[in-house]
Amino acid sequence: MDLGLTGRKALVCAASKGLGKGCALALAREGVDLVITARGAEALEATADEIRRITGARVTTVAGDIATEAGREAALAVCPEPDILVNNAGGPPPGDFRDWDRDAWIKAIDANMLTPIFLTRAVVDGMAARGFGRIVNITSSSVKAPIAELGLSNGARSGLTGFIAGIARQMAGKGVTINGLLPGAFDTDRLRGGINAAAQRSGQDAEAVADRRRAAIPAGRFGQPDEFGAACAFLCSVHAGYITGQNLLIDGGAFPGTY
Repeated sequence: MDLGLTGRKALVCAASKGLGKGCALALAREGVDLVITARGAEALEATADEIRRITGARVTTVAGDIATEAGREAALAVCPEPDILVNNAGGPPPGDFRDWDRDAWIKAIDANMLTPIFLTRAVVDGMAARGFGRIVNITSSSVKAPIAELGLSNGARSGLTGFIAGIARQMAGKGVTINGLLPGAFDTDRLRGGINAAAQRSGQDAEAVADRRRAAIPAGRFGQPDEFGAACAFLCSVHAGYITGQNLLIDGGAFPGTY
């Protein structure tokens, strides 16, 4: 299927690895010119080189923390008028809500709620004026089913989801769609780090912990970043113009609900 994205411009945040990288690669395969961001310059350049080698796409890098005003300004200076914005940022750490002070909450809200809102504010009117725009927010399956030890993420990402539900409807008649992608357990550095930490706490083998996690997923496996990227690319396509304000859960069937 031709997604109709050749020649479009995309800003993909936190794209040096994991799900952000999966989205960037999928868009590049569709002929999109990329600007990708991440905090680590070395990993970011390596990813850009890989994407160029695989797809031949034009890829520009902006090293910096997208969760800061300076990081956002740097990214928008290079890509002020994207056709596609993929909002993504590292999730806050797990823990017990009794231990989180105001600073911990503000840091989580800055990264996982306010940053995508500020980036959306910066680009959405330009998208509307041009008659085409796609904004995809990478959030979490915790928006559908809260994860006890990820309370900071539960709160910040749910706040973003509530805000987007309103603004997506305001932009729907202007050729701009805004949707959320909610990942479950994907084979990323973050997942492996969590498994290793759980193994250390319990004194068990990491692979045994991973096996139990897989067994709890009806698909019987972890997702792959390229699968996630393909879903992102479709939501950005010309074929998805009637999909907006939605939250697509990609979790191998782990969420047990009907709706």
